[in-house]
Amino acid sequence: MKPAMETAAEENAEQSQEKKGCFECCIKCLGGVPYASLVATILCFSGVALFCGCGHVALTGTVSILEQHFSTTASDHALLSEVIQLMQYVIYGIASFFFLYGIILLAEGFYTTSAVKELHGEFKTTACGRCISGMFVFLTYVLGVAWLGVFGFSAVPVFMFYNIWSTCEVIKSFQSNVTVPGDQICVDIRQYGIIPWNAVPGKACGPILENICNTNEFYMSYHLFIVACAGAGATVIALIHFLMILSSNWAYLKDASKMQAYQDIKAKEEQELQDIQSRSKEQLNSYT
Repeated sequence: MKPAMETAAEENAEQSQEKKGCFECCIKCLGGVPYASLVATILCFSGVALFCGCGHVALTGTVSILEQHFSTTASDHALLSEVIQLMQYVIYGIASFFFLYGIILLAEGFYTTSAVKELHGEFKTTACGRCISGMFVFLTYVLGVAWLGVFGFSAVPVFMFYNIWSTCEVIKSFQSNVTVPGDQICVDIRQYGIIPWNAVPGKACGPILENICNTNEFYMSYHLFIVACAGAGATVIALIHFLMILSSNWAYLKDASKMQAYQDIKAKEEQELQDIQSRSKEQLNSYT
């Protein structure tokens, strides 16, 4: 009876140790996650996805609106169509590049956080690693400045569509006022420079402009441009977040390299001291 009780107690102890070991392993793994880099990566992916997806569809809708209502001659907006098509191809490239770049920055965050150092034991930095971290800091800074320009550029179509929408609202408000004819209120797209001045008709007035504002293409393009602008802003915030993370990681690597050099010198001096002590002991033993 006693051996059976001892065996059951040992099994319970082993199970409790296994549970404790799994719990400690999970805590250690969660501690090794660079949460700041993870949040920045999710924000970057979300912003780029919103900008690229909504911007691509909004550009297609804009071309359709221009062709149907403001420039009926294909040769008048041929250059604009080519530019918009080129911008759509650029959007594909931006989406692919930032998908890879976000993953690379997330991996860099994993391998430079102090939690990873604790997980993998002794962690030694190299000059190549510090150089790569510095390169990421510079590249992220350049991309952040570039995305500031993209954010400002994406606000231009929002401004144009807002002007058209606000003009339509003015026409609706004048419908109840007989003394002010709505036909005199117009929007001339040619003044924005996106189509030439000889484009026909080039402008829309009164009920025609109101019908344009009531179309699904105008409604969708307007709101998609707003979402694309918000996505560009989110991407700028994500890149600023990445820049702060990379700068702190680079500083950590720099300090770690200094500490590593200090520890190497200290270990070398201790080894030399041990060698001297061992030689002196051998000499004393030889004398005795």
